[in-house]
Amino acid sequence: MRRVRYHEYGDPDVLTLEEVERPEPGPGQVLIRTEVVGANFVDTRFRRGPVSGPLFQRPLPGVLTGDVVGLVEAVGAGVEGWPVGRRVAGLAEDAFADFVLADAAWLVEVPDGLDLGAASALPMAGPVALRAVRTGQLAAGETVLVHAAAGGIGHLAVQFAKLLGAGTVIATVGSGSGSGPGPGPGSADKFDFVRGCGADFVVDYGRADWPERVREVAPQGVVDVVLDSVGGDVLRQSLGLLAPFGRVVMYGAATGELLEVPVTELFALRSVGGFSLLAWRGARPAQARREMNEVAGYLSSGRVRVAVHARLPLTEAVEAHRILDGRAQLGRVLLEV
Repeated sequence: MRRVRYHEYGDPDVLTLEEVERPEPGPGQVLIRTEVVGANFVDTRFRRGPVSGPLFQRPLPGVLTGDVVGLVEAVGAGVEGWPVGRRVAGLAEDAFADFVLADAAWLVEVPDGLDLGAASALPMAGPVALRAVRTGQLAAGETVLVHAAAGGIGHLAVQFAKLLGAGTVIATVGSGSGSGPGPGPGSADKFDFVRGCGADFVVDYGRADWPERVREVAPQGVVDVVLDSVGGDVLRQSLGLLAPFGRVVMYGAATGELLEVPVTELFALRSVGGFSLLAWRGARPAQARREMNEVAGYLSSGRVRVAVHARLPLTEAVEAHRILDGRAQLGRVLLEV
């Protein structure tokens, strides 16, 4: 079978298509015959290696995570309830391959009629977006600021914020590759895209004055909840936008910068929290499972939609990472097998 890995750190060109033996599922595992894989931005940072910072360290050879959608091919010892031939979705390591091993405990059945692109959001992107909003303890009518809102998770977070009662959603987007002062190439498309997801206002966080622009459009000039996957200066400046009792939820740190939050910010009745899907599954497994099924319901009903920016064959994994590196995508980047 075919598999994509990397044996040195660097640009997307280090991704290598290999021919290897098909793996066999171990205890608690399911072997999936892959149909599509949703590529994850975080892997572009791991692929670059030590230059990405201490948050993004992965030994060589490097594997690529992904949200795999496909048919159950075989099951390991102790696995029940996942018959061969059933279409499932799961978050997996070493996911860029014709056949992929996944943890049976965290598979989700793909509802009949659900597009494979939408199904790619079932294991990770959808649950992270939903739980990030809920971790922010959003109350009806509050104002939410969503950073990196055009990305694979961000565009879902915008929709979930609206669905769960936000009064105003302000979204930020980056200009992508080639950005400079002011909106860069593709910025207008990102603005239109995020507005189409339900954002009331959109701001380019590549501009030095982006916090002032948020204040201009936010009710009373402040926000109640910030959902951040960027970190660094974006997070630092977001703290100053919070209303009293405002909350920041970090669910990523694309910049790789570890920010020390000044205690004085907490004295100002603000709070900063984090969210990790794996930690959430470990701490509240039953609720995490229910929310995976809840996301499936939202996607099946059309109340939340998954945008697909590009569908590429597995042989074009390099191009998929180039798109992610450029930060110009609108929604998900998929590899079809």
